[in-house]
Amino acid sequence: MASSPISDREDTIERCRAHVLSLLNKQHGGLHKTSYPSASLNFLGKLNSNPPSTAAQSRPNHNSPPRTSTYSSSKPNSAQRQIKLDIIISGAGLGGLSTAIALRRHGHRVSIYEKAPALNEVGAGIQVPPNSSRLLLKWGVGSYLDGKTAEPKAIRMRRWKNGDVLSTTTLKGEFREKFGAPYFVVHRAGLQGALYECARDLGVEVLLGKGVARYEEGGKLVFEDGDVRIADLVIAADGIHSSARKVVLGGVDQPPREAGFAAYRAVVDVELMAGDPEVAWLVDSPGQNLWIGDGRHAMTYPIASGKSFNMVLSHPSETDPSTWSQDQETIIRDMKEHFEHWDPCLVKVINMIRTTLKWPLLTGTPLTKWLSSDKKLLVIGDAAHAMVPYMSEGAAMAVEDGAALAEILSLIRSPSELQDALGVYERVRILRTGQMQEASLVNGKLWHFADGSEQRARDEAMKKAESASGGGNPNQWSDDETASWAYGYDAESEVKKAWMLWTSSPKI
Repeated sequence: MASSPISDREDTIERCRAHVLSLLNKQHGGLHKTSYPSASLNFLGKLNSNPPSTAAQSRPNHNSPPRTSTYSSSKPNSAQRQIKLDIIISGAGLGGLSTAIALRRHGHRVSIYEKAPALNEVGAGIQVPPNSSRLLLKWGVGSYLDGKTAEPKAIRMRRWKNGDVLSTTTLKGEFREKFGAPYFVVHRAGLQGALYECARDLGVEVLLGKGVARYEEGGKLVFEDGDVRIADLVIAADGIHSSARKVVLGGVDQPPREAGFAAYRAVVDVELMAGDPEVAWLVDSPGQNLWIGDGRHAMTYPIASGKSFNMVLSHPSETDPSTWSQDQETIIRDMKEHFEHWDPCLVKVINMIRTTLKWPLLTGTPLTKWLSSDKKLLVIGDAAHAMVPYMSEGAAMAVEDGAALAEILSLIRSPSELQDALGVYERVRILRTGQMQEASLVNGKLWHFADGSEQRARDEAMKKAESASGGGNPNQWSDDETASWAYGYDAESEVKKAWMLWTSSPKI
């Protein structure tokens, strides 16, 4: 008997979960295959006795990129909406605000409750790839981001020792043409502020300093101040340390785990860089530069319309984060030691860092479910799918979560369909975000080869792909299959197709 698309999806979720667990295993036996469409591992076939198998080799990629780059911020036709829901979101981070905007545009009543007394998105730069920028621009967030973003010309992957370019991914212009939207970078606080203003203007109620004490059945929230609210649906966008996740999973939490890496995040003074001819080119020609080497990499790019220079320096770490010192003298010394023998240009910029923070890199594994048993509580964003930042898709997945949820709720025609719609949404998003967790960990392997046979095969394959189409590229930004799957994905369309399939399938 032929398998159904629904059973195929469940099988792929299981393969994805197995791959993620394997990639996190310290005795991981090496890269062999992916559950998502990709030809990025083809080069390893020359080194391994068994050629790598990818999802793209076993099934077609249906996530073709959109054909248009025209954006519309108009609201959907209200005549198509059959029901309005009272929805509460806990958490005013990027995921919570994005979801609120998407839902409000479809006419739902949306309230956000945030524990912090003020918006406090921390960190520095964040990358916004086309699969999320397309949605943000469609929602009208673009006008709130004026003057806050930069559109890099390209991502250049460089050899750790001397900065030689191994692979170039052209972003500006080309990504708009391929995927219907730009790839831009922005300060995290700038993006959060833009989402907040947009949400407020759309009529979303945002209450700060209002923390949730506990989640209860029936869409009930008890707040720290004793207040109680009941809603048709509660969405927990309460972050990596979510208290809602344990409720959804029936009392046994599945928190994200340490991935074996940490990252120093810092912003460098652009004027200081511009005054040094050996590094000024990094700010004169806006773009992203990624140095890759044994267990480490350094990602750099200008943010805040070129006024600041963002740096993320990833390195191995197996120590308990609670023991880390954030004393600046100590942390800067340790940071410099991790990269002291790298490309002199990179080292020079690192030496310009005056303050930094060290962050543990955590990743979840695909959850079995995102919905509570009564289908009244839903986890999204980092609460559901934390991932290492090696695909720069963590926040983008949260934006997709909100878009897909609003879309599937717009398709139901009566309250009796709500639970089924949420169930379909849950399975679509578990697969998509789980595969992105996997792709992020795959990059962590591809970038971090020690000098040797795998590194040489990777570098050769990257350079060969620069002048030849097809055949795969270990640079997943430039690998046609990976890029189409990652950046051409239409979260609204995919969940709509899944709903139509569900409603047309015979129910046993």
